[in-house]
This record gives sequence, structure tokens and C-alpha cells, in this order.
Amino acid sequence: RALLAVSLNLMALLFSTTAFITTHWCEGTQRVPKPSCGKEKKTNCLNYSGNETANETNQNVVHYSWETGDDRFLFRYFHTGIWYSCEENINAAGEKCRSFIDLAPASEKGKTIQSRLLPILQIASVLFLVVLQCQGKHYFLSTRGPTCVLWLSVVSEVLYIMLLVVGFSLMCLELFHSSSVIDGLKLNAFAAVFTVLSGLLGMVAHMMYTQVFQVTVSLGPEDWRPHSWDYGWSFCLAWGSFTCCMAASVTTLNSYTKTVIEFR
Repeated sequence: RALLAVSLNLMALLFSTTAFITTHWCEGTQRVPKPSCGKEKKTNCLNYSGNETANETNQNVVHYSWETGDDRFLFRYFHTGIWYSCEENINAAGEKCRSFIDLAPASEKGKTIQSRLLPILQIASVLFLVVLQCQGKHYFLSTRGPTCVLWLSVVSEVLYIMLLVVGFSLMCLELFHSSSVIDGLKLNAFAAVFTVLSGLLGMVAHMMYTQVFQVTVSLGPEDWRPHSWDYGWSFCLAWGSFTCCMAASVTTLNSYTKTVIEFR
């Protein structure tokens, strides 16, 4: 059981670290207007009156395109993580990325944001047992909710990974360097506590990021809002890490209980 708990904890640590540094939590398509055709761009563009030279040189002439409806738009691929949102570059090869924190909705939309994020904030307040403040106002009433919640999510993810490292270290000590049954029980108990706490922090962090992303989809910049989206492999890794973490904590507690019963 001890070896199984260590393996599960290591998997949780690897999954959470990978999810934290990657940008595939959410992915989908964005509906953007097609650019005008030119010398360097011949496809997936608007060709006005079939005259490419006129498009580029004569700005005073009114041009017409026969494309209507969705034919005038491109659906470019995008993927978003905790730190960055990357989009397909329709004018050149590759992708262009921008900070996801900069995509947080404007402060004047705070009332709508607060109503959607309040349950997550209440859960966070119970776990942290502190009243966080943002710009001199109580955290729950701050109109810059999404940005603050995103930063809180980042802090929670970092603490989650740190507690996983502590739990993993204690499990390894108990497995390889435990000199007595009593010392092993103490290490086992502390490892279980740290692993459970890390799992709770991870759960809250994932939930907060999900809420922030959904708010940004509705109220974010017009040029970024997705046409369609779904959760990506980084999101699956994050929740897989949470599952492994809780499984490791249950296994550790089970091992602790069995050892106590046998010792008595």
C-alpha cells in the first residue's frame, strides 16, 4: 500500500505540474472576418471584384465581394491555459499568444461577475480562513473579481503542487527511512494530512479557473470570444491529478489505520 500511495502521489505531481505549465485547459474555434486577398495571401481571404491590385492600391474605390454569411468569416483554432491564450495566426504561419490575465472582463461588469463567482469565492474563504482584500476592498465585493480570482487560482495551484511535494517526500521517508513503527505512523499521518489538503486546494483551484474562463467567454474582449469551445487535455490532466491525489490520501490513511490496528 505504501508503494501504491507513493506512485499515485508521483502521478498526481507530474499531472498537476504538466497541466500548470501548458495551455490546453480549454480549446475551440473563434469566428473572425477573413482578411483581404493580396500578393502573399491567395486563399481563405476576401477577393473584391477579382482585382487584387485594386484592393491594395486604390483606397478610394468601393469594392464588392460576392461572399455572404459565414463565407466571410474564418474559424481559427485557439487554446487557453492558466497563463496564456494562443490563437492561430491567419495572416502567417504559427500562433500568436497573449496573457490570459489581460483578457479578464472590464470592471464595469462586476455585478454579473460577482454573482457567478460568489459560490467559488465562498468555498475558497472556508479553505483559507482569511478575508482576502483587493485594492482596499473586501475580496468578495471587489469589482475586479475575475483577475483576483484568477490570481487566487494560480496561488492555489502553486500551493497544491507544493503540498504534493511535501506529501510525496514524507511518503518516501516513511517507505525507505522509517526506523521504527511509531516514526512510520507519524510520517504516514502527516503525509495523509498534507495530501488531503493539497487535494482540496487543487479542487478549488480547478473550479475557480473554470469559472473565470466561462465568465471571460461571456464578457471578454470581442476579438477573443470563442465561437465554440471545449475542455482540453490539460484540463483532463488537472482533474486526473486531483483523482490520483485523493486516491493516494485514501491509500495512506488506509495503511495508517491498518498499522495502528495491527500494532494494538
